[in-house]
Amino acid sequence: MINVTRLNDKMFTINCDLIEMMEETPDTVITLTGGNKFVVSEPIEVLIERIVEFRRRCHPICNVEERAKL
Repeated sequence: MINVTRLNDKMFTINCDLIEMMEETPDTVITLTGGNKFVVSEPIEVLIERIVEFRRRCHPICNVEERAKL
């Protein structure tokens, strides 16, 4: 789950496992697998960083392996 912000500055949480597509038109539009669409203020790059961080928290073994490579 990641936090995102609507254009009216209200925050909500979205299940990133259900994201099918993200596009900037110029606002960022998130389309879920069920067809629901959400317009958010964050750029796609920020959303990708949040998704990656969420996955690291869910799978800590990946984080340990990444540190070992450094």
